[in-house]
Amino acid sequence: MKNSTMLEMKGVRKSFGTVVALDDVNLQLKSSEIHGLLGGNGAGKTTLMNVLYGLYKPDRGEIYLREKKVEIQSPKDAISCGIGMVHQHFLQIDSYTVTENIVLGTRLKNRPTLDLDQEEQRIQDLSERFGLEVSPSSLVEELPMGIRQRVEILKAVYRGVDVLILDEPTTNLTPQEVESLFQSLRVMVEEGMSVVFITHKLREVLSVSDRISVLRDGRNVITLPRDEASEEVLVRAMVGEGLDVGKSLVFSDTGLDQEALQVGQEPVLRVEGLQVVNEEGNPLVKDCSFQIREKEIFGVAGVAGNGQQELAESLMGIRPIAGGQASIDDTSIVGLETRELLEMGVTYIPEDRLQDGFLPTANVAQNLILGYQRQEPYHNRGFLDWNAIFRAARELITEYNIMTPSAKEPAANLSGGNIQRVMLARAFSHPAKLLVAHNPTRGLDIGSMEFVYSKLLERKEQGMATLLLSEDLDELMLLCDRIATIYRGQFAGVLERGEFDKYQIGRMMSGVETHE
Repeated sequence: MKNSTMLEMKGVRKSFGTVVALDDVNLQLKSSEIHGLLGGNGAGKTTLMNVLYGLYKPDRGEIYLREKKVEIQSPKDAISCGIGMVHQHFLQIDSYTVTENIVLGTRLKNRPTLDLDQEEQRIQDLSERFGLEVSPSSLVEELPMGIRQRVEILKAVYRGVDVLILDEPTTNLTPQEVESLFQSLRVMVEEGMSVVFITHKLREVLSVSDRISVLRDGRNVITLPRDEASEEVLVRAMVGEGLDVGKSLVFSDTGLDQEALQVGQEPVLRVEGLQVVNEEGNPLVKDCSFQIREKEIFGVAGVAGNGQQELAESLMGIRPIAGGQASIDDTSIVGLETRELLEMGVTYIPEDRLQDGFLPTANVAQNLILGYQRQEPYHNRGFLDWNAIFRAARELITEYNIMTPSAKEPAANLSGGNIQRVMLARAFSHPAKLLVAHNPTRGLDIGSMEFVYSKLLERKEQGMATLLLSEDLDELMLLCDRIATIYRGQFAGVLERGEFDKYQIGRMMSGVETHE
């Protein structure tokens, strides 16, 4: 029955060592509703859903399904209770077909022969019923990210779930795919399913949700019907009273004024016919050409996995350039090492904060100077100047609000969001003529995003050129002077600011349109 309680979590507490991730959290999910679950980095929203799905065992708390108490010790228990979860990182076997991925772990009617014709037809029927168009016989490795997400949703629907948890489901989708997903969710709830929609994107949650709950620091803040919610109310619930929403760049509808977008005439970075290949010689970036001028923020939009990382790493000396030319101030950078690029005034915010440019066994101060340890003021007469290093580290910890007991603390103890702050502090603490930034605000709360944007604009005004690769299209449209769209390693076109249109960019991201 609509509006009856489908599921309720009461007094859930979860600690990891001395860190309290959830502090007596409550959540009520009604039948046939989409319930938005909002919160900044570390708020506890994914942890709460991992408890519900049986991935974490709570220290205390109770779960009720249709007013009956249930014990969920594992994902198998959750699925048997009719609860499914689609994670940010898909759990798929690339070499299997869509059907094989979906039925994996279920009871098969024709197990001895592995004849999946009946299962394939059922998956086809479900995809048509819920608007999740996908070919059951396709190999998963050949599918774009948006279709792979549909496979994960179908996996849950195939198992007959009544409660579907979606963790940041729009991260790798084009605008058109986001709208299609929302249409599918509405069909699901019309048929009696309930959905928990975890996100940090306020406009999306206001668009699709029936009710919205906000967590902050592992505690409940508010739960509101959609018609009583607004961006300002939700932001203040997420971050407290410290952000002036009326002046916030994050919530600007028009972006920056034209005066703020004035760029220089001289190119800082020139790229012509750039080629990057993998170990087998297969192209990852093909015939890529562009220029970035002084005071320009040049954006690259695209669904994850279309060559963004390879492009950034080739320009930072991490991957070899297989063909073409790249130069900074008319000096070729082909074949240069990362150290040499840093000395030239190039700085870098990598996409993978755990694998690139981070040493978990070193302390926080060492990570804050990583790559710059041979430069002044950290290096003096052939030796590291530890007084200067720790003095600078303490200043950066304060300025960038890095949550750590001290600069000598092992970096492995930092949370993901604080590791990202270390990356940002390191990149912005040195004079630079070119910044290569890949998803710089991933994992940050709204206040921290605002801080990053202000730093980008401050450095832009000082003359720095920026290559901003981001999967957040709103971020690119807000900050950039021009946006290039990359699809399968090639630019599908470059748009000037006056030409920005999110749906056109979405079509270019999907490979169905190009722009000369």
